[in-house]
Formats: sequence, C-alpha cells, structure tokens
Amino acid sequence: MAWFGTRTPRPETAARRRIEAWAREAGRFGDDTVVKANEIVCPDPACPGFETVILILAQGRPSRAYRIAKPVAEVGRGDVAAALGPDP
Repeated sequence: MAWFGTRTPRPETAARRRIEAWAREAGRFGDDTVVKANEIVCPDPACPGFETVILILAQGRPSRAYRIAKPVAEVGRGDVAAALGPDP
C-alpha cells in the first residue's frame, strides 16, 4: 500500500546527486554555492540526444553552466572534472 506523499525516487536522482557532489569537490565550492545537475534533451542536431548540465550559482558571481554530452547515468567523475576545467 502506498502512502500519500511517498514515491519511489526517479532512477537518475542518485546519479544527479553524485554529479553534484563531484562538481562541488572539483570546484572546491563551499556551502554558500548552489550546485545542480540536470539531464536535458539537446536541441542541437549535432548532439547525441541527451546532455547533462551542471549549474553553479554563487553569490556575487555570474551563474555558470557546464555541459557534458552524455546522459546523467553515463557521467563519471572525470567527465565532471574535465567539464569544470582548472578554474571553475
């Protein structure tokens, strides 16, 4: 029996949380920085279909978006580090 307000998390939720943690670690972002990862359909015909977008929102700095041309389930720690580069 299911209770109201409870549901099974979407399969990509765990993958998104891992990506957010890896981005936070790679960028050495503090608790005052919001790090979010989402999977979107890439509208560019040259894209493979899905891509992962990592958003970095830090107070006093412009918002930044980093794109990885893979679905969230296929993104690894190295992909995140490469996307953010040496100076995120």
